[in-house]
Amino acid sequence: MKDIKEKEISYAKYGYLFIAPFFIAFLVFQFIPLIQTIYYSFFEYYRSGLKIIGPNPVGFANYEALFASDFPKYAGNTIIMWLLGFVPQIIVSLILAAWFTDIRLRIKGKQFFKVVIYMPNLIMASAFAMLFFALFSDNGPVNHALVSAGLLEQPFRFLSSVWGTRGLVGLMNFLMWFGNTTILLMAAVMGINPALFEAAELDGCTPRQTFFRITLPMIRPILVYVLITSMIGGLQMFDVPQILTNGKGTPDRTSMTLIMYLNNHLFSKNYGMAGAVSVILFIIAAILCLVVYFTLNSEDDSRKIKKRDRFKPRKEALQNNG
Repeated sequence: MKDIKEKEISYAKYGYLFIAPFFIAFLVFQFIPLIQTIYYSFFEYYRSGLKIIGPNPVGFANYEALFASDFPKYAGNTIIMWLLGFVPQIIVSLILAAWFTDIRLRIKGKQFFKVVIYMPNLIMASAFAMLFFALFSDNGPVNHALVSAGLLEQPFRFLSSVWGTRGLVGLMNFLMWFGNTTILLMAAVMGINPALFEAAELDGCTPRQTFFRITLPMIRPILVYVLITSMIGGLQMFDVPQILTNGKGTPDRTSMTLIMYLNNHLFSKNYGMAGAVSVILFIIAAILCLVVYFTLNSEDDSRKIKKRDRFKPRKEALQNNG
């Protein structure tokens, strides 16, 4: 037995060897820059012409200047434009996922439709923004079609209107990402045990009852994932409004996002303020994600507790009879 134990080989070291590249890359390209960003957010560190000022420690002065600026306004712009794209995205994706996975509908050409709705996700955001800039310009084909149809007397200036610009940004985010969300939700629905749907049909449940009572509760983990990733992506919104408004957030900076504001500080070499913006953005994203995660998970926990309490008297009776 001793000889056998001595000949046993531990393969744990090979596992550490395979995961080492990830941790090394994370340490070098993410963790160290994150620490440096937090560190420099407490310093005065910027370039004035050819002269570099700092780094001089200033404590929380950068954060005080940040909240005294238009930072809250840009945070509101970001959340509004994210909601304009995410709300229709999740509604349409849920409807399409329910349709495509419903055996009773027998939709033909499902694979074709899956490819079509996912294709916008493959287009670069910069190309998408340039396309919409040309389509919805004052003399673009959309305005021309609306005026020719008699719906408008004169062209509508989408890019000069607050809600016109925000609406275009939300529409582009919706078109680019609803296909990806639909595929994820379809995979979640297809992972549900078909016996549950068959039992619901035998009990006389309507499609609406089946959707709200079975489908939605069962795909809750994927919904949490979609919401959190979409929220993080919305807070990092940059390329679409940057190109659509030429980096100015027009009109009157009502479409300026947090990352566009951060990019302005980086472009002006104000590393201290840029670090403060990055730290606040990180904290906002972390808090929102934790709120969403624990809120949705607490509902699952409360259901488990109610179910356990409901069957507790029955278990006690069985134990007493035994």
